[in-house]
Amino acid sequence: MRAGTVLYVTRAASIQFLRPIRFRLIRVLDDWYTYDGWVWLDGYQLNSSGDAVSRRKIFVQKDGLQFSDPAQSMVRRRVNRR
Repeated sequence: MRAGTVLYVTRAASIQFLRPIRFRLIRVLDDWYTYDGWVWLDGYQLNSSGDAVSRRKIFVQKDGLQFSDPAQSMVRRRVNRR
């Protein structure tokens, strides 16, 4: 994971994310002690337009993180309602 990576953080990464968020990584906090397989991340929570709305430090399982393509994630999908 590198600075600028956009992640989709769900309950698979931590139970605190009942509502998934998109998160732009600033840095991995390697000097903070964690359990094996867990990591502290510093970054920005993004809104649906891809704009940063709040800076956060989150504690998550590496295996539960999903990588998101920032260009693709800003494209809104049309839903056909019948």
